[in-house]
Amino acid sequence: MNRFASFASALATLLIAAPAFAQEVPPSGKPATPEIATCKTAALQAVSAKEPDIKDIYIDEDGATVAVSEAEVETIPVTRIIMAEAYLRTDRSDKPRRFLCLLGEKNKVLLTFFTSR
Repeated sequence: MNRFASFASALATLLIAAPAFAQEVPPSGKPATPEIATCKTAALQAVSAKEPDIKDIYIDEDGATVAVSEAEVETIPVTRIIMAEAYLRTDRSDKPRRFLCLLGEKNKVLLTFFTSR
């Protein structure tokens, strides 16, 4: 099994079996939580490197889930799991996407992922 398939399998196991506890996320009028801000920055850098037309990402903080995790992917600790609806702002029409971000120790971004609905 290649490294990506191994990671994907471990991630699936983590999302199904890991203990996670939801935290309150402030209304969108307030600044983003540090975790959401960190994930947004990393996601924007990754997405805009592939698609330069994308200048911003809107993450719906009101509906976001920031979960505390005590899981590991192989030997890498995952401390937070963030799930939210996100919009990639472009000159084209925005479509809602599910956004997933995994944070490790010291709020290091391990993974950002967007899916179409």
